[in-house]
Amino acid sequence: MVKIRLTRGGAKKHPFYHIVVTDSRKARDGRSIERLGFFNPVARGQEERLRLDLERVDYWTGVGAQMSDRVKSLASEARAQAS
Repeated sequence: MVKIRLTRGGAKKHPFYHIVVTDSRKARDGRSIERLGFFNPVARGQEERLRLDLERVDYWTGVGAQMSDRVKSLASEARAQAS
């Protein structure tokens, strides 16, 4: 199954996540099909916290990809920011 989920990056105690489309059997930080955006939970000041390509998210969910719970909440947050 194809999933839309987070992969972790960044330094120790300073997480940074990429939102990716990947095969569910791959490791969390393994190879991905496509990168859709990023999420920076420790953003401060004018730093961008969330960027997500909503058109591509709609495409992938339309062809059957499943979103993780955290990505669902981030997508709804991004839709609220866009409108």
